[in-house]
Amino acid sequence: MQTHKIAGEIMGELEAFHGSRPAIDANNILIVRGMSRKQFKVDEMDSVLLNLLEGLGARQIDIFSDEGGNIIGIMDERIRESVPIQSESDISGVYRLKESLEAMNCDVSYILGLLDTIGAFIVTWKDKSGIGPQFVEVVVASVAE
Repeated sequence: MQTHKIAGEIMGELEAFHGSRPAIDANNILIVRGMSRKQFKVDEMDSVLLNLLEGLGARQIDIFSDEGGNIIGIMDERIRESVPIQSESDISGVYRLKESLEAMNCDVSYILGLLDTIGAFIVTWKDKSGIGPQFVEVVVASVAE
């Protein structure tokens, strides 16, 4: 399955396989969480994610653009196909995720990319003190209608 291959490449590049586990593993979507063995400096987090996307041959998508909203919306649909969720779909959930992690004193970086018909959302965060692990969550989904 292409989602597994892409997620595997991302987790491998971030050295985040150790201790990783799928949160959702369904036909059209895979969500994996793990801890990276790499430690990124705060000012490097965005460029690490951008270089990762470019290495995959993916195109970066602005999350808050119409295209980004469509991709996030389809990813949300894929999640809802796999697990029951009572709330409405909401693009600003991505921003609230960032705010909630920052409220827990974490530095956060995320990126959305598109590789053919596969969308990849990658978020990484760690405590602002610099102590502790670098966490990674990857959402890879078929975004073809």
